[in-house]
Amino acid sequence: MATERPEPLRPAQVQFLTVAEVASMMRVSKMTVYRLVHSGELPAARVGRSFRVPQRAVEDYLRNAYFDAG
Repeated sequence: MATERPEPLRPAQVQFLTVAEVASMMRVSKMTVYRLVHSGELPAARVGRSFRVPQRAVEDYLRNAYFDAG
């Protein structure tokens, strides 16, 4: 089974979020976001001493993490 890879984005098309923005969007702590980034579950770019997470990566993560409990 072949996995579909999304088309690469040019840097001008990418919207980056801070760890605090991702935490707020996901309603989790910043530490949880750092754990996701360090484990590789959530891709991020390092900018100086901080991380920036592509908004599309957060949306993809949430889409794939969602399941119907009912």
